[in-house]
Amino acid sequence: MTTGPENPDPSQQQPGQPEGQSAPPPYGAPAPPPYGQPSGYPPPPAGGYPPPPAGAAPYGASPAAPYGVHPVTGIPYSDKSKLVAGLLQILIPLGIGRFYIGDTKTGVWQVIVTVLTCGIGALWPFIDGIIMLATDSVDAQGRPLRS
Repeated sequence: MTTGPENPDPSQQQPGQPEGQSAPPPYGAPAPPPYGQPSGYPPPPAGGYPPPPAGAAPYGASPAAPYGVHPVTGIPYSDKSKLVAGLLQILIPLGIGRFYIGDTKTGVWQVIVTVLTCGIGALWPFIDGIIMLATDSVDAQGRPLRS
């Protein structure tokens, strides 16, 4: 009967062990922490963490910002869509996209210019629609449009 050495070298691959997997810890060594719990941190409290207070919104949600907030400025997003506003400006070049986002003053001026120039002024709302789609446009309240 053949037996292995009393203290095998842990760096050597054991027969029957999958490639790249380390050997189990030697007898008497402390066990590694359970999966998902890093070593050095205290375990969670007995019975788990307490529930959030009543009426608290989930993490990241805010009633003041139902569509989220702009990641750079932190300003809440508008309820208006940038895609809808830009396409209305491009497809119906009468300033309709400006009316959609609440900027009625500019929308009225775009309609007046388009009518007085017999349609040549429709270039202004067309270019304005492209700018709306390409940049971070804002609505009449100064909130960024949703993407």
